[in-house]
Amino acid sequence: MPKIVSIQGRETSRDEDAVPFNHLLHGPVLSTLIRLALPTVIVLFMTTVLSVAETYFVSGLGMEAIAGASLVVPVMMLMSMVSNGGIGGGVSSAIARARGAGRQQEAESLAWHTVVIGVVAGGLFTVAMLLGGPALYRGLGGSGRSLDQAVLYSTILFAGAIPFWTLMLLQAALRGAGNVKIPALVMLGGVAAGLVLSPVLIMGWLGAPRMGIAGAGLAQVLCNIGALAIVVRYMRSGASTLRLRLYPLRRAHFSAILGIGLMSAINAIMAALSITALTAAAGAVGVAAIAGYGIASRLDMLLVPVMFGFGTAAITLVGTSLGAGDVARARRIAIVNVVFVAAVVGVIGLVVSMFPQLWLGLFTSDATVLAVGAQYLHIVAPFYAVTAVIFELYFAGQGAQRIAWPMTASVVRFAFALLAMVLVIQGYASLTTAFVLVAASIVVAATISLTGFFRTRWGQ
Repeated sequence: MPKIVSIQGRETSRDEDAVPFNHLLHGPVLSTLIRLALPTVIVLFMTTVLSVAETYFVSGLGMEAIAGASLVVPVMMLMSMVSNGGIGGGVSSAIARARGAGRQQEAESLAWHTVVIGVVAGGLFTVAMLLGGPALYRGLGGSGRSLDQAVLYSTILFAGAIPFWTLMLLQAALRGAGNVKIPALVMLGGVAAGLVLSPVLIMGWLGAPRMGIAGAGLAQVLCNIGALAIVVRYMRSGASTLRLRLYPLRRAHFSAILGIGLMSAINAIMAALSITALTAAAGAVGVAAIAGYGIASRLDMLLVPVMFGFGTAAITLVGTSLGAGDVARARRIAIVNVVFVAAVVGVIGLVVSMFPQLWLGLFTSDATVLAVGAQYLHIVAPFYAVTAVIFELYFAGQGAQRIAWPMTASVVRFAFALLAMVLVIQGYASLTTAFVLVAASIVVAATISLTGFFRTRWGQ
């Protein structure tokens, strides 16, 4: 039965039996975005649950173990942000554009190049942390038993950096091909396995040796290796629409991934350093300020799964549409995604800005801590919707391979965070002023992002 579909503004007849309907190119924009984003959002929330659970398991080992793990967590978060949202964004963008243009072999070659990048990048992280980890953790304040625990945890964790990187990038490759189901199921299985394996190895349950904090690191490495084996087996099978096989290495394919991926990795690093700078500013005020800012800003981090999930969906849809030459649909996808995500997180921001105790009261009853946290939420939370504009236009820029303006916005936010830190540490400004600067940076960065979006031409 022929069906009329619209392609680049033209109506054309299509025989459904001859040509499968491609929802990425012709499906309703919002429902397709939700379908692609929702599995990733749910699983990222589950990953957060695993992180909290592991902290709970480690807390049973004493304060030194908690402190040691806390020293390693920022580095692990940085590796996750660089691999998943940085280089992974370049992978998804390149593969989506190749698939949209109907270049299946190119897409599969890019998937193989992704494996090579994952092995090299993971190996570099392993070497860097084995050699420089002790000095880094010492510089972050680790000493004595806590430093020993940090080095032990880090050594095991980053010895498995290669399977971690390869897993993250192959999942990004599948998402770029429009397959969000398999990455979500694999991540969900990894979370379930981690919830079982971590306490078994940490505490020595079920007859296993009691490994302490080393068990937490080993559990993560084993889960990543198992998940990688499943993904590789799937991509080698006929069930995958993106097959993993050997291809000759080509500079052009590395460039297609890293041209966007490396810039995106720098963006991820700046985001992590911005959080560190504001934490340092709070630390200059006192312990209560650190706790208050930490609890309040943790809400920011819990909104990331929503923005990241829809952002990766936008990369896939924008890249696929541009690969097919449908620029109008690509830009419409970007706008719909921005409006929808901004509305969702904006409502949350307005509620917690008016009633900050709804969030802060879950963690503390200390009046000083509550005052600092409420101050942050009163000033910054009303701009969560604006933050979503920055995030989602950045992801859309990755899909379009146009990230100069989004990167400029990120540099501005980073500069504001550094300025806030310096002013507070030097005694020229209060923590309240630092929070105002954070809010101002959001508005300025969003203005830059929107200006860039409307001024930049998308196309091949």
